Amino acid sequence: MSHASSQKLTALELRIPAREQLDAPTQRYFDTCQEKLGMVPNVLQAYSQNPKQLDAFSNFYNCLMFGESGLSPLEREMIAVVVSSVNHCFYCLSAHGSAVRQYSGDPILGEQLVMNYRAAELAPRQRAMLDFADKLTRQPDQIIETDRQALRDAGFSDADIWDIANITGFYNMTNRVASAVEMAPNPQYHSLFRAPAVAGSC
Repeated sequence: MSHASSQKLTALELRIPAREQLDAPTQRYFDTCQEKLGMVPNVLQAYSQNPKQLDAFSNFYNCLMFGESGLSPLEREMIAVVVSSVNHCFYCLSAHGSAVRQYSGDPILGEQLVMNYRAAELAPRQRAMLDFADKLTRQPDQIIETDRQALRDAGFSDADIWDIANITGFYNMTNRVASAVEMAPNPQYHSLFRAPAVAGSC
């Protein structure tokens, strides 16, 4: 991607390198994204103007979202959506709302979490997890032992609570970066993993 086209990614004029200008590991990483997702997420393209930041961001993201954890991939994406809903982050709601639809197989759940997770029919474990992520986002200074104990009572280990806290913190960071620079979500996110239209429906 050339510098001239970087305006499509963010409101900033970043010097986004062309694909052929990237180092070999980053080219392979972007090729893997293209193969698996059908696109290179705009957040990664934006970070590619600073290779060290791209590496740090990608490594932490992959560790949190795909590394060993007591949280399922769906649960991790649910946290991302609820945090992004509180912060009204258009980029992250588009990207992670799509992932919730993918992992759950339920486009309605994806929309409910985007709008108001309390309207969704959730398992007690998931509701406790999202209540914690919501409070940690809105009122981080008011997290107390009873909040952590509520997670333990729902079946989470202390290691799981650590992961919930880190995922929540990570998306509070990415929400703020994306909102600050008006990062545009890839258009593909809006149509992925939705139920097909029913003929004759209104």
